[in-house]
Amino acid sequence: MSGERPPEAPEGAAGRKAGGRGGWIFLAIVAGLYGLAALFDREAAGRSLQVFAGLLGNVVPALGLVLVLLFLVNLLLSPKRVEKYLGRGSGLRGWVTALAAGVISTGPVYAAYAVLRELRLKGMRPSLMAALLYARAVKLPLLPLLVHYFGSAYTGLLVFWILAFAVLGGLVMGWVEEE
Repeated sequence: MSGERPPEAPEGAAGRKAGGRGGWIFLAIVAGLYGLAALFDREAAGRSLQVFAGLLGNVVPALGLVLVLLFLVNLLLSPKRVEKYLGRGSGLRGWVTALAAGVISTGPVYAAYAVLRELRLKGMRPSLMAALLYARAVKLPLLPLLVHYFGSAYTGLLVFWILAFAVLGGLVMGWVEEE
């Protein structure tokens, strides 16, 4: 381990840390546009708000799951443990852990991004992050259906190639990130 620490937070275009007032300004602009649209066509603005409420109803549970996962990551995984299993010196154990985590992970991929960022800040290698995200293409609940329609030889070969390319993609990411 070289003792380098991963970056604390990405910087914005102006060199400041991300997470400033930009989100609030965007929210104010969107709310203003909704208000302007309501002045011209109240019915269309109402329908648009109903669609937004439906989308919000779908996203809020996933965000709740992300918050719970972030809490658990911070509670259970120390930087030392992440470095051991997913850091520079993790070797084959890191690749197996990343692939297994990718295969068993469920839910929307955007929920994984925040968790992976926390793991990256604790020492996870970018190559293993890429492999984990790629391995998410193997869906355990759908494997029996895949076997039923296409056979076990096809399913086994497909899973093998998905995981092989997950490793290849991770290696390329490691080369790009110069791990």
